[in-house]
Amino acid sequence: MSKTAKTKTPARVTRRSHIYGRYVIISFCILGVAALCVAFLLNTTVVHAKEWNEKGDRTMADTMFIPPLRGDILADDGSILATNLQYYNIRIDFHASRINELRYLESIDSLADTLAAYYPQKTRQQWYDHLHRPMEVPKEERSRSYLLVRHVPFSDLERIKKFPYFRRWKNRNRSGLTYDRVMLRAYPYGDMATLSIGRVGETKENPQVRGISGLEQALDTLLYGRPGIAKKVMFTRGTAYWTTSPAVNGTTLTTTIDVTMQDILEHELGQMLVDCKGEWGSAMVMEVATGDIKAISNLDRDTTANGHGGYIEAMNHIVQAYEPGSVIKIISMLTALEDGYVNLNQVMPIGKSYAYAGGKPIRDTHSPAYLPVSRFIEYSSNIGMTKLIAPHYAGNLNGLRERLRELGFFDRFNTGMARERPPHYPTLDPKAGGHVSLSRMIYGYATQVPPLYTCAVYNAIANNGRYVRPRLVKSMRLPDGRDSVIPVSYVRDSICSARNARILREMMHEVVWGEGGTAKGLRNNIVEIAGKTGTAGIALEAPRDKDGKRILTSIPFKGGYREGKHNRVAFCGFFPYDNPKYTCIVVISDPQGPYGPAATSGTVLRNLALKLYSRGYLGDSPDYHADPVAGSVPTLYGTRTPQRTSVLHSDLRMTRAGILQTRLPGAKGRSQVPDVTGLGIREALVCLEAAGFNVNFTGTGYVTAMQPAGGTVAAPGTRINVTLSQN
Repeated sequence: MSKTAKTKTPARVTRRSHIYGRYVIISFCILGVAALCVAFLLNTTVVHAKEWNEKGDRTMADTMFIPPLRGDILADDGSILATNLQYYNIRIDFHASRINELRYLESIDSLADTLAAYYPQKTRQQWYDHLHRPMEVPKEERSRSYLLVRHVPFSDLERIKKFPYFRRWKNRNRSGLTYDRVMLRAYPYGDMATLSIGRVGETKENPQVRGISGLEQALDTLLYGRPGIAKKVMFTRGTAYWTTSPAVNGTTLTTTIDVTMQDILEHELGQMLVDCKGEWGSAMVMEVATGDIKAISNLDRDTTANGHGGYIEAMNHIVQAYEPGSVIKIISMLTALEDGYVNLNQVMPIGKSYAYAGGKPIRDTHSPAYLPVSRFIEYSSNIGMTKLIAPHYAGNLNGLRERLRELGFFDRFNTGMARERPPHYPTLDPKAGGHVSLSRMIYGYATQVPPLYTCAVYNAIANNGRYVRPRLVKSMRLPDGRDSVIPVSYVRDSICSARNARILREMMHEVVWGEGGTAKGLRNNIVEIAGKTGTAGIALEAPRDKDGKRILTSIPFKGGYREGKHNRVAFCGFFPYDNPKYTCIVVISDPQGPYGPAATSGTVLRNLALKLYSRGYLGDSPDYHADPVAGSVPTLYGTRTPQRTSVLHSDLRMTRAGILQTRLPGAKGRSQVPDVTGLGIREALVCLEAAGFNVNFTGTGYVTAMQPAGGTVAAPGTRINVTLSQN
């Protein structure tokens, strides 16, 4: 051959060289990655070892507090006044993996209609705008937890799941419906005794939910419990929190509040404030033997921008200090009797005015020219009390204050109510009008006493001298289930002798039942009441916040009294007189019109006493369990509303049921006795008490007779005898 033949490379050799080349490239890549790993490892463990060690220590040292479950607050019968309930915040996750945006847009109209029907805090258009707003932004900017409704119960959560759009899919990845659980403090009785029970919340000083008023604040340490601790620890698949110290739930407190009595007191006080247009009112009921605070109410005129013009709980006046007025005369007389310089039969000249120690003349509006000492309280004589007591302390102006201190009058009660203040009697200087100030202290001026402390002393007098400490909590249930009973305690075992206590009770009895008594209008033939009226001018006060703290302290404040006729009226007393069970004080600020202490504060106490009697609280209620008449056919239901009988006819299919016709009050209104014949005792009581009459009833069943008869004209307060029968 003339040409040199070409030598061909075997195919096997060519493939091998390509494989070796790939191995070389892969090896270099592996070496490069290994080199980078070594470099990063050296950077982390050597160069920046200190920073990474510190970060690791911080991460593993991270702790989380586990909030405890707050303890309940119960009424004296175990009814729940404050507890914790689980609620839900309903949200929409617009980043759900399979959410159907087209279906959502199609359902906004119907969903907005449904939400407006069940949650009318927003209109239909507002709900539509709220639902459509997330769709107006790019998908990546939409919220993963768009709030729909806040703090709804479990029943609402289940209902929302059946709303348009949400009911299409049970899978939240399709619907986007999510929720988170929250524990909230709930008060089943609403605003009942709000300021005494208190409320919880967050403050700037403490972001945790703690007590901010009332018992919730005063006993917050017990109610809150002890938070647990969880520390971050290392697991195989990362870090997580591990509970090292579990939370200890709060203590459950059983209060002395009687729900029924509380409801009656709040209703009577609120109704009186509406009638007399008072500025505010405060009332409290104590059990004589134990000092248990059975009911407490504080109502202020609603002056907020969105207020309805009625009365709301705003400040706990029962623990705030005010000039007490003439109710303090009982306490002044107590010291005089105990010191032994009182001759009850001594007759002293009174007159219309008396200038003591060169001060402004003291005036009496009720007293005759001469009075025996035993009737000073009955006529509420300022002059008589000053002439009796002031000379005794002329050489020691602060002797009255020290005498009260010995009696325990200034000792703190620690009832559990927040911001409790003790009485204040200022130190007197004879060179700075001390003699005049002493005379004013005797009958309720130039001093400040919280209604709580006045009521406690009256309670001691009703308790034969034993000065029992007022209390709002009577037992505790510890987190481990043990019960701890708080025993009755005493400020002083005896504040006065039994004899002097009896004398003071007789004096208070004459305030209502004596010829010159300042509360004769409170007489009734069902519950015998004893007490003392009090009236004091309203002193100007520096502006204060809701906690009673003065604001704008840099601006000088000039004292004095409101111009014109502005008074704070009070009545403090006990009932029944022959066997005292309850002590009550009622204070009303600035009643309008011709309203004195008996017509306002005293009337609240009297109405409370009558309603407690009718409900068996005073131990002598009528018999509710009379034997039925043999062979009689009982009435199933009696009512003033004929429409209610449709339930018997249509739902229960009782075709033989008839309608009991009753006559309603005529044009004479409250002066005409309503005819309640045929009604049950509950509706009859409501009808007659609303008309202003007292009720005594016997038997069981339905009203068959009443005396005076229905339609009779009678004065409010008249006793109506009602006979019940099942015939």
